[in-house]
Amino acid sequence: MIAMEDKRVRFLKIYANLPLVVREDIVVVINNEPLSWNAAKIEIEQDTPKGKEILDVLTTLKILP
Repeated sequence: MIAMEDKRVRFLKIYANLPLVVREDIVVVINNEPLSWNAAKIEIEQDTPKGKEILDVLTTLKILP
């Protein structure tokens, strides 16, 4: 099992390498709410429960290596 902090670091590395235009694209849907890379980053940086769920979903979908 990957630690939450490791998932966070992996997300931020991927995010940092995304072109600015792509950051506006939807990356995940949580509770029927589509979230862009930018919105996901805010949730993850603020360490919200939704941010943790985003990291779990992205890991399950293998978007986070």
